[in-house]
Amino acid sequence: MHEKNIQIQPLTQENFAPFGDVIEKSGKDFIPINQGLTERYHALSLAQVSGENVAVAMSIFHNLFATAIPFQIEMLERHPYGSQSFIPLQQQQFVIVVALPLDETQPDEQQIYAFLSNGKQGITYHQGVWHHPLITLEAESDFLVVDRIGGGQNCDVYPLSQPHWVVDL
Repeated sequence: MHEKNIQIQPLTQENFAPFGDVIEKSGKDFIPINQGLTERYHALSLAQVSGENVAVAMSIFHNLFATAIPFQIEMLERHPYGSQSFIPLQQQQFVIVVALPLDETQPDEQQIYAFLSNGKQGITYHQGVWHHPLITLEAESDFLVVDRIGGGQNCDVYPLSQPHWVVDL
């Protein structure tokens, strides 16, 4: 078997729509609040959760190491009972790797996509979307993460049948 290359593309709401939402204010309407001192970009993404004894939590993920492009991926994961949002806190670029489902239990290894956030964009993976864990291009970077916590197993891991390389634009 030969390795498959996945070319990184710019992150837009249109090309990311099958997987979730792009969280950004660019091109979005706002509501003036606080006597006109603030622009509220309302409900750019909605958290999804299911199950009993669960809640939506906000956490900070602190990545210690940068990833250099190209890089290899060997697995994908999904969270069947909740969405997961990543918002860069230092406006750092990061790579998002996602896959369409092949069936109820596995991703389609022929339909894996990679996107590059411009650093002012966050993302929400819809509930059950296959994705690679967080990949940052800068060391010592923080992300606000909004996701489901609580009862039940909410992380399925799928080892890919062969390594896939994520390559530059």
